[in-house]
Amino acid sequence: MTLALPRTAVSIPRADEGFVDRRRLRRLGLRKPVPFARLLGVALVLAAWTAGIHFGLLDERKLSAPWTVLETGWDLFRDGTLGENVAASLRRAAFGLGVGVLVGTALALLSGLSRLGESLLDGPLQVKRAIPTLGLIPLMILWLGIGETFKIVLITFGVLVTMYLQTHASLTTIDKRFVELSEVQGVSRWDFIRRVVIPGSLPGFFLGLRLSVTGSWLALVVVESVNATDGLGKLMSSAQNYGQADVILFCLLIYGVFGLISDAGIRLLEGKVLSWRRTIAT
Repeated sequence: MTLALPRTAVSIPRADEGFVDRRRLRRLGLRKPVPFARLLGVALVLAAWTAGIHFGLLDERKLSAPWTVLETGWDLFRDGTLGENVAASLRRAAFGLGVGVLVGTALALLSGLSRLGESLLDGPLQVKRAIPTLGLIPLMILWLGIGETFKIVLITFGVLVTMYLQTHASLTTIDKRFVELSEVQGVSRWDFIRRVVIPGSLPGFFLGLRLSVTGSWLALVVVESVNATDGLGKLMSSAQNYGQADVILFCLLIYGVFGLISDAGIRLLEGKVLSWRRTIAT
C-alpha cells in the first residue's frame, strides 16, 4: 500500500525575481554621472553670493563682491605677484605630496605583506594618526627651523599617514578566496603580489591619494603662514594684516580651483585604471 502525498502548489520563480528594477534605481538617482554635475552646487553658491552683494544683504568690507575679487586677481596676475606665489605653493605641495605618497605606500606594503612589518610599523603610525599633523608645528620648528625643510616635512607627514591607512586597509581586506586559490594553484609570491595584492589595494590607494591631495593643500595654507617669504598662504597672511578681504578670497578661490582640478584628475585616472570594477555610479 502506497501513501499518496498531497499535492502542493509549487511556484516557479520569475526570470526577473531577485533583481532590482533599473527604472526604480534611475528614479532614486543611481545612474551614470552627468559631466560637470558637481559644479552645480558651486554655481548656486556663487549665485547666492552675487545676489547677496547686489541686494545689500552682505557687507562688502567683510565679503568682497565676486567681480571685485576677480579684478584683484587680475591685478595680482599683471604685476607678477600671483605667478611667483602660486609657483612657490605648487612646488612645496608637489614635493611634499610626492614624498608622502611614495613613503606611505611603501610602508603600507611592508606592513600589509609581512607580520613582522605590521608589528613594527602599524603601532607607531596609528599613534601618529591620533596626533594632529598641525600639532607638530612647534616641534618641527624646534628641530628644523622655519625654512623650506620644515614646510615640506610637515606636508609629507600628513600625506604619509593618510596613504598608509587607506592602502593598508585595502591590503588587509583582500578576499581570502583569492589568497586560498593562489595557494592551491601554487602561485609564486611575486605573481601573487602582482596579480592579487596590487589590484586589490588600488581602490584604497586612490582613495588615499584623493584625501592626501586635500590634506596637502590644507597643510600648505598653515605652513606658509609661519614666517614664509612667498606662497599663497603668505599672501593671505599679509592681506589679513591690511584688511584686504578681496585678496584673501582670491587666494581661497585659487586653492579651491587647484583642489577641484587635482581631484578630477585623480578621479579620471582611477576610472581608467579601475575600469574592471563596477560600482553604483557606473
